[in-house]
Amino acid sequence: GMTLVGEVKGKVCVLVDDMVDTCGTLALAAATLINRGAESVYACASHGILSGPAIEVLNKSVITELVVTNSVPQHCNTAKCPKLKVIDISPMLAEAIRRTHNGESISVLFRS
Repeated sequence: GMTLVGEVKGKVCVLVDDMVDTCGTLALAAATLINRGAESVYACASHGILSGPAIEVLNKSVITELVVTNSVPQHCNTAKCPKLKVIDISPMLAEAIRRTHNGESISVLFRS
């Protein structure tokens, strides 16, 4: 089981992770939140590995939406999973490569 600290009843919850692989832990965390009264659960991760049963697990889960970057190609997965949304990070990666190549700082890319 999972331990939940805090009150989520009636709240919209957001799960954040660096990467999601099979979606098992993410789905379990989302189910725990819903079982404790959360209104809905959204999730985001920098890297959507999404291997093995991940798409099936995500489709069957209580997660409303999972947002990942395209650091791993997602074309096949988005066709099979309406809950999956992808953010394109190619312009940021291209600028980071350009800046590194020219000896410029990349820290400016991480400021809001």
